[in-house]
Amino acid sequence: MKATIRSLASLWIDDLDSWRPLEESWSVGIRLLAGPDGEPGEESFDITVCSPAWIAEQVDRDGIWDGRHHLIVSEFNWPRIRSFITGRVEAGQGQTWIEVAEKLGRLGAWEFEDYRP
Repeated sequence: MKATIRSLASLWIDDLDSWRPLEESWSVGIRLLAGPDGEPGEESFDITVCSPAWIAEQVDRDGIWDGRHHLIVSEFNWPRIRSFITGRVEAGQGQTWIEVAEKLGRLGAWEFEDYRP
């Protein structure tokens, strides 16, 4: 089984193709909606795309920082970022949707991570 992207968009910015950061330090929330290829349904995975300067600010502020679910880029280039995320989604395959979603959860915070019925 493999995943397919249903939607890839910012939580904060309407037009990622034309957006450019105004400062060296920036971050953008991205929501990936993905589901099983050829089947109904989708689940969300949240990714923070950010600059190295933004990471440095977090470390300077707190002295330590956990970078899980962050994609650190040297510049904001939406086509390149979208291509990277698409490649990671296409590479995440497994026997079940849970296996695939757990792999995608390494890239972005999965809405059902740690869920137990």
